[in-house]
Amino acid sequence: MNTLAMPPLSTLLQRLFTEADETQSAFRAERARLSAGDRAARTGDTADYKTFYMTHAKGVHLAVSRETGTLLYMLARSMKARSIVEFGTSFGISTLHLAAALKDNGGGRVIGSEFEPSKVARARANMAAAGLADLVDIREGDAVETLARDLPDSIDLVLLDGAKTLYAHVLGLLAPRLRPGALIVADNASMCPQYLEVVRAPGSGYLSVPVEGDVDLTMKV
Repeated sequence: MNTLAMPPLSTLLQRLFTEADETQSAFRAERARLSAGDRAARTGDTADYKTFYMTHAKGVHLAVSRETGTLLYMLARSMKARSIVEFGTSFGISTLHLAAALKDNGGGRVIGSEFEPSKVARARANMAAAGLADLVDIREGDAVETLARDLPDSIDLVLLDGAKTLYAHVLGLLAPRLRPGALIVADNASMCPQYLEVVRAPGSGYLSVPVEGDVDLTMKV
């Protein structure tokens, strides 16, 4: 069974990826018009991530690529994941891939996080349209708070795709619950040197390799 290839999800994902291409193209064009100083003020290490995501990127599909979406589905299916945590839901493209894997695995729960209310509403609507809402809990608010409580005792798979400066912090919140063999997928990993330093340090308890595009795949050993 491959829920990704079947309506209504296949049709919904096709539309969402088209929307993502359009909004990301417009976002990149706008960003190119900014001065180097203005770009740094929006996205640099000292930038206010809440202002960036809730103002500058409010209407942008900050989505994984088609290839990364498929990779997420494949990883979750192959490891028979039941418990998944996602940092950075946006409009829910990655969430749909993860929830589809859980459905085909026989059940489970994706815990998502998103602090832009309009995106939370759209993501929840997308889950309902795909018939996957019963597998997903999207928590509205700052993930530093929402992912610090009420988590499953054992986590199989994590997707990091929110504010890049928080990757290491979110990993720290989840680390005590990662089961041996748990996988962590970090999108835009090159923008997260602190996170990469943590997971690639000798004796860290992790194995980490770069994979498709700018994605890093880590395993809890």
